[in-house]
Amino acid sequence: MAKRALITGITGQDGSYLAEFLLEQGYEVFGLYRRSSTLHFQRIEHIQDRITFIQGDLLDQNSLLTAVADVDPDEVYNLAAQSFVPTSWNQPVLTGEATALGVMRMLEAIRRVKPDARFYQASSSEMFGAAPSPQSETTPFYPRSPYGVAKVYGHCITVNYRESYGLFAVSGILFNHESPRRGLEFVTRKVTHSVAKIKLGLASELRLGNLEAKRDWGFAGDYVRAMWQMLQQDEPDDYVVGTGVQHSVRDLVEVAFERVGLDPQDHVVQDESLLRPADVENLVADASRARQRLGWEPTVDFTGLVEMMVDADLDRLRSGSGSP
Repeated sequence: MAKRALITGITGQDGSYLAEFLLEQGYEVFGLYRRSSTLHFQRIEHIQDRITFIQGDLLDQNSLLTAVADVDPDEVYNLAAQSFVPTSWNQPVLTGEATALGVMRMLEAIRRVKPDARFYQASSSEMFGAAPSPQSETTPFYPRSPYGVAKVYGHCITVNYRESYGLFAVSGILFNHESPRRGLEFVTRKVTHSVAKIKLGLASELRLGNLEAKRDWGFAGDYVRAMWQMLQQDEPDDYVVGTGVQHSVRDLVEVAFERVGLDPQDHVVQDESLLRPADVENLVADASRARQRLGWEPTVDFTGLVEMMVDADLDRLRSGSGSP
């Protein structure tokens, strides 16, 4: 019989790539969605008819109990969250409810209904915040945003349920991972979409905050493979996933503009209103454990990723198709 996987956040960037990957592995894929939400299928419309959608909400314990009972999953991937860091400053309570307590509610549903299901929690490099780099599984957390703090709770409660109840529960501490399916509110996609618009004469400037912030950026399609690999191990453990190569926002801008043959100095405006109250300056992964135990390696480098995203945005704008 085919394995059954339940994915929260299935219509997001990671959820769409993970659903594709699991379908390729022969899984039955179920996607959790909120009754009150409007489903946006752009990222999964090509596989939508192969996914079974289940109603549920990370803010509603009973709905999760029902969803887990109905699906009877072999694996649960918790990717849903309020995941945009700047929004966490404006909506810290909602971020805590969904991104922190939502994890516990899902774990509790699994514990009560399907304790032999394997659980993946989408942790984040934002948990490290101001911690010294490079960051590994043993680096102390020092989050610098309500989002990062909420992710630390989700990570720690996953460890707690694993150790307290014997659940096969793991956390993937994923560093920044992007793709053409990234939302327009994220800096990588904001840059590539704006560069494409400038190239096509649809805009003239790109406004950004901190150009010197540094991140470890990889391709989302590579990272969902690591999620799956974590759940195929004999014993549950947590893994940092990243390329181990760091680039600044300025590097991102330069590669994107170079792809279209334009000079960023003619178009980039630094806007202090876009600076965060407390920024994270320096994130880079030490993914030695994932490489050694999982055999995981990234397949797309930084330049290839940025060029892929610029090309996709040019194609979208030229064809008039919508953006995820």
